[in-house]
Amino acid sequence: MTLQQALRNDPFMVGFDRIFDRMHSLNTNTNQSNYPPYNIVKTDDNSYDIELAVAGFTEEQLDITVEDGILTIESTTSDDPDTIEYLHRGIGKRDFRRVFTLADTVVVRDAELINGILRVHLENVIPDEKKPRKISIGSAEAQLLTE
Repeated sequence: MTLQQALRNDPFMVGFDRIFDRMHSLNTNTNQSNYPPYNIVKTDDNSYDIELAVAGFTEEQLDITVEDGILTIESTTSDDPDTIEYLHRGIGKRDFRRVFTLADTVVVRDAELINGILRVHLENVIPDEKKPRKISIGSAEAQLLTE
């Protein structure tokens, strides 16, 4: 029995099937390269930026989508190698696809391309019912009388 199967059978892990399925599907996708390099920056308590080094790409050549908690950033076109004659090509520019798994509470706010760096702004929006709250200890009768 694998660790994943053991955790699925744990009675205290209620509702985690979707998380395990997503982790399994991402772990089986090992085709993702290290291009383009990226940073993940925490800008404050609930905000993050994903920064990708995409020098040479225009906004029209980049595609950003979010679907079912998966953020995908990819290039849609690249230069036709037959139209440009390079004497030296040191700037890497090739098609790519970067995939990031987002928590259920993370929302993609916007994106900007400045000086060859693509910044995707994320915000962790925690609903009030998911925020920590203090539970008072008392009898049910006492709580009914105060309501």
